[in-house]
Amino acid sequence: MTKKVLEIPPDHPMFAAHHSGYERYGYSPAVRAGDFLFIAGEIGFRPDGSVPDSVAEQTAVALERTKEILRLQGLTMADLVEVVSYHVNLKETIDEFLPVKAQYTERPFPAWSIIGVEALARPELKIEIRSIAVFPTGK
Repeated sequence: MTKKVLEIPPDHPMFAAHHSGYERYGYSPAVRAGDFLFIAGEIGFRPDGSVPDSVAEQTAVALERTKEILRLQGLTMADLVEVVSYHVNLKETIDEFLPVKAQYTERPFPAWSIIGVEALARPELKIEIRSIAVFPTGK
């Protein structure tokens, strides 16, 4: 099996503000291995690099970023097979998260694990979402 790294152009409007982070921190935004696309944890960075205060908006931004990575590969949110979300203060924020999650998912739902964590990479981050999608046969 071969793997192929998704290359996001440095001037992509959604990712340009922190594009240099991929190299600096030594990771790829997504990697295709066989029929699977492994998407690194997406966080609530707006296109200008700022981070929203609310969990709802951070969730929406992270899922929009996921959606764009999928689009770049010819996939949609319906192609997700597994999602893991990491939440700071899970008990206090789950009710704000769930309605946004519902806006981005459809049947058949992907397997989704929701995990509470003490902290993420930056203090203002409240959620991180990583995903795995599957390419339809022949793509």
